[in-house]
Amino acid sequence: MIRLNIADAKTHLSRHLERVEQGETIILCRRNVPIAEIHPLPRQLSDPRPVGIDRGMVIPSEFFEPLPKELLDAFDGGVDRS
Repeated sequence: MIRLNIADAKTHLSRHLERVEQGETIILCRRNVPIAEIHPLPRQLSDPRPVGIDRGMVIPSEFFEPLPKELLDAFDGGVDRS
């Protein structure tokens, strides 16, 4: 973490921003009293995220079978489904 007074930050801004790009955080001070924090932003994704289900995902046939009575009752708060 780097602590900088405003005058030093203005004079050497490009040098300090290079360090921010490397992952460091700057605490900006006025008369040695912290007033702001400058930190790197998260990196942007180079590839767009896929939309929807993973192409290789397989849904097992058991997924479509009815749930057991005990589990259904638990969802309904114990209501009898006879």
